Amino acid sequence: MEHQSLRRGYLLAGTIVLIWSGFALISRLGVTGHLHSWDVAAIRMGAGALVALPLWLHMPHHRRLDWRMAALTAAGGLGYVLLCYSAFSFAPASHGGILLSGIQPFVMALSVWLVMGELPTRQRLYGMALIGLGAGILGFDVLRGGGDSWIGDTMFVAASFCWSLYTVLARRWKISPWETTLNVVLISAAVYLPVYLFALPHHIAEASIGEIALQAFYQGVIAAVVQMVIYMRAVEILGASRMGVLTAFSPITSALLAVPVLGEPLTLGLLISLALVSSGVLVGNATSLPFLRRAQKCPM
Repeated sequence: MEHQSLRRGYLLAGTIVLIWSGFALISRLGVTGHLHSWDVAAIRMGAGALVALPLWLHMPHHRRLDWRMAALTAAGGLGYVLLCYSAFSFAPASHGGILLSGIQPFVMALSVWLVMGELPTRQRLYGMALIGLGAGILGFDVLRGGGDSWIGDTMFVAASFCWSLYTVLARRWKISPWETTLNVVLISAAVYLPVYLFALPHHIAEASIGEIALQAFYQGVIAAVVQMVIYMRAVEILGASRMGVLTAFSPITSALLAVPVLGEPLTLGLLISLALVSSGVLVGNATSLPFLRRAQKCPM
């Protein structure tokens, strides 16, 4: 039974990797077209609210707006979303793939330690070291190339921390995936959409119906609702630390797909970074490597 549950958890994690890879590509495509990052965020929250509202109304019990739900909304509903879309205005999708999910093991481990007092195992530390080296090489490659990519990269790191905090807090407070997702989606829309309508610049009228429909479906349905439910269910099965390591595998699919889809360059530094990050993911989740088994028997 436990084996079947783990298989289900890994299957859900693989689905998240695919969704996150598509998220990086479609987000970058949206903010480099006719839409502004504020527009994409509004489309996501508006479409997500339309999907979430009827489901929320049919829930037998609704959590009231307390400080816990407000904290989850600030981290995972507003902070993560607004930082992500703003970052894609400055940095390419390949950077988003690495810095949103690639550094999740670090920020997730930090969040787990701060919130729950749990330290990563020695095996996960080995994987995290490889991932950190890969992210560092990407950072060096970006800074050497100049431009404004570093602004977006900094926002990606902040967004990654927001997501890890959202994940760990929801698990700590034992709030169900459906309850978390539906409430966060609706509260985020209620807070952000009035600000967008009355205080932020609009470019949505310049976009085609196809552009808006693509963003509404992927961002509002897949990313805002479906992804969040699947992700939180996977965290319930696998744990936040393991899930953080597994999702770091999505950078390689994001970067490779960005070459034909968005015409982004595949530099040597990016390839090395992807190889190190992917190796770190595999090492962090391996259970049959002899040197890792020996290391786990040694005291820290």
